[in-house]
Amino acid sequence: MTAPRLQPPFWQHDAYTLRRLAGALRRLIAGLPPVQRTAPRAVDLGAGDAPYRPLFEAAGYDYLACDIDAPAPLRIVPGQPLALAAGSAALVLSFQVLEHVWDLDAYLGEAHRLLADDGRLVLSTHGTWLYHPHPTDFRRWTRTGLQAELQSRGFVCERTVGLVGPLAWTTQFRAIGAAQLLRRFPLLGSLLAGLLSSLYHLRMIVEDALTPAGWIDDNAAVYLVQARKATAR
Repeated sequence: MTAPRLQPPFWQHDAYTLRRLAGALRRLIAGLPPVQRTAPRAVDLGAGDAPYRPLFEAAGYDYLACDIDAPAPLRIVPGQPLALAAGSAALVLSFQVLEHVWDLDAYLGEAHRLLADDGRLVLSTHGTWLYHPHPTDFRRWTRTGLQAELQSRGFVCERTVGLVGPLAWTTQFRAIGAAQLLRRFPLLGSLLAGLLSSLYHLRMIVEDALTPAGWIDDNAAVYLVQARKATAR
């Protein structure tokens, strides 16, 4: 998916999905448990161009972007822990990264190590989506499968939000395909792609409004999860 992510223009081919994710993330941040320390740290593992930084900084977090290849204050080196103390993060963030990660044990293990005992993991990834290597693309999840992956690695899922149901994501895929086809042609193709994407966007709004919530939860294009560390026994 492409930037800008917080408020993409209506005519952008993936704007509907990006807007749904940004809206759900705003609501999740507003409902996070209060953190009893000044300027709590939010560590974004695979931040890319850090599109969600403004949301966390506005909520009072000290946001730290980490990435394996994009410019970031802290570089991720495969096989090595980050140069951050264990338990130093009030939030560990991961947005549309997990499907690109082969070694889930290492990635989620580092998230678990960084997270304070009263902190939260905030993670989004795909339930259903087109193949999009960056540079790799390994997985898609069901809601229960994603929860099980996290729970098996020491997390307790507190909220799992399904975004973009099966009627809307089939339309979303058509919008992406049409945009890629039309933009092969100069100016006119881009104009037509924008117009068609806008019409598809309206259609997706209606389709999700008509889709039962349970269908969306179990057949979503994107899942957004809030989790905490499991309590040691």
